[in-house]
Amino acid sequence: MSQRVVVTGMGTVNPIGFNVKESWDNAVHGVSGVGPITLFDSAELLVQIACEVKGFDAAQHMDAREARRRDRFEQLAVVATQQALHHSGLELTEKNANRVAVIVSSAVGGLKSVQEAVITMIQDGPRRISPFMIPMFMSNGAAGMIAIDIGARGPCFSVASACASGADGIGQAWHLIRAGAVDAAVTGASEATVTRVGIATFDRLGALSRRNDEPWRTPAPFAAGRDGLVMGEGAAILILESYEHAKARGAEIYAELVGYASTSDAFHITAPAEDGAGGAAAISRALESAKIAPEDVDYISAHGTGTELNDISETKAIKAALGEHAYDVPISSTKSMTGHMMGATGALEAIFCVEAIRHDVVPPTIHFEEPDPSCDLDYVPNSARELPVEVALSNAFGFGGHNAVLVFRAFKD
Repeated sequence: MSQRVVVTGMGTVNPIGFNVKESWDNAVHGVSGVGPITLFDSAELLVQIACEVKGFDAAQHMDAREARRRDRFEQLAVVATQQALHHSGLELTEKNANRVAVIVSSAVGGLKSVQEAVITMIQDGPRRISPFMIPMFMSNGAAGMIAIDIGARGPCFSVASACASGADGIGQAWHLIRAGAVDAAVTGASEATVTRVGIATFDRLGALSRRNDEPWRTPAPFAAGRDGLVMGEGAAILILESYEHAKARGAEIYAELVGYASTSDAFHITAPAEDGAGGAAAISRALESAKIAPEDVDYISAHGTGTELNDISETKAIKAALGEHAYDVPISSTKSMTGHMMGATGALEAIFCVEAIRHDVVPPTIHFEEPDPSCDLDYVPNSARELPVEVALSNAFGFGGHNAVLVFRAFKD
């Protein structure tokens, strides 16, 4: 018999908050994290805005020397994990360490570290590269370091499925707990791609908004006149446990993760399938795994990047999967506030789904000035909405044709 999987803790550091409460409050109130880039001099770039985690000092959360040996994406992941474990009250011991997994993903890994290493090698020679470079840039670095920090000896790995990485990692943790392979998992994702290379390459692809002089208008998911995504960074971590394990230790349960599915478009390396078929299949299969009918969905946290192709494709996917109910379900893109945190965004949006269920509020899609006729669903424009939320879906779609969907439900004993 499959184990029930519940959420007992959450933590995050992102462009609109340094913890879950602050992030949720800002999301509900439509606070934008977009601003001028401060992490490096962007004067020579065509894109000079991003959603940064401003004021983050890793040395406040870990030994300063250890912080220097970790890439920013690893630092952010460690802090979010500390919060999530504290929130859950889960303590690792010799007795349970082998039954706790760490599945913390990253689509890119330590991009800043790679960029700096290349510059160092060119300017000063290969012997000047840091001996800590390998663990700083490998995408599983955050997972490995977290496992070492907390002493978790269960399965430990990361998932790399582009912008679906965080959601897929959470889904893999769900599978492990459901199968009884582990009792608990520290899972989510972290990303820190607001770098010269990160911004330049995404802009070269034509994916980024260039509204440098109007950051209060972008990104604008699903709205007419949207001109691309805004790069973000951050980390989001959930503590998942089997219901029996959580109940035995008296943990507070915030929601239940009841479904997950992953599909591939098999269409194009950067563009989504135009008819949304892959995304629709992921939504339908996730609902099937949760034994939930399409008409019972109360809220969808959209992938909603603010790019022309993604928003239209996702709209078609939701219509195909939910039928007529697609026109009745509120949908929002919190990327309009946090920016696109690449692999980490799916994990943060999973947390927002849990919070929507807990508080019976759905956050808005801000910067929504004029509807796009091709995107004709209810995107909760500009203001949050109070309504009962029993079932929430979190969509995460990524380059390579990756589609991952998580289904959360209000917990009932």
